[in-house]
Amino acid sequence: MKQTIQHNKFVELTYRVVDQQTGATLITVEFPIGYVHGSNQVLDSRVMTELEGKGPGDTISVPIDCTDLYGTRDESLVVTDRIENVPEEYREIGTRIMMENDKGEAKSFLVTRMDEETLTIDGNHPLCEREVIFELEVLSVRDATDEEVLAGGRLERGPDLGGLETKPI
Repeated sequence: MKQTIQHNKFVELTYRVVDQQTGATLITVEFPIGYVHGSNQVLDSRVMTELEGKGPGDTISVPIDCTDLYGTRDESLVVTDRIENVPEEYREIGTRIMMENDKGEAKSFLVTRMDEETLTIDGNHPLCEREVIFELEVLSVRDATDEEVLAGGRLERGPDLGGLETKPI
């Protein structure tokens, strides 16, 4: 009998994130992500609800307004500086830069623009204020081991969305 997703089942899945407006694939996670269903909030509650009762081979599509997850865009987190003020190792679009504020709090910034004179970094999450569709495919479902449940439900890290601390999808 096919196992289905329910509390304390270990689930492996892959997913991709598609921009609702353009249809462009923004993120593709090809390596399986494993978690114990219901043991902690690995996934957004909307996704968890849609996964209930699904089994291997099933797919779901869940629309998500990323403003709910990552907040609104904060233009004060977008900084442009003269390129000569930026160390050479950071002079490439897509490079992550960790910075600290006066309180010692770390924040990840992404190099988003560069020309011969200036470089722009952005501390907003790349998905903030986007409406996306999470398309998930369930690869396997099985009983979770006691160790997996005790580990809080998540033994594997989720996808690296550019070095930013992410909230549940």
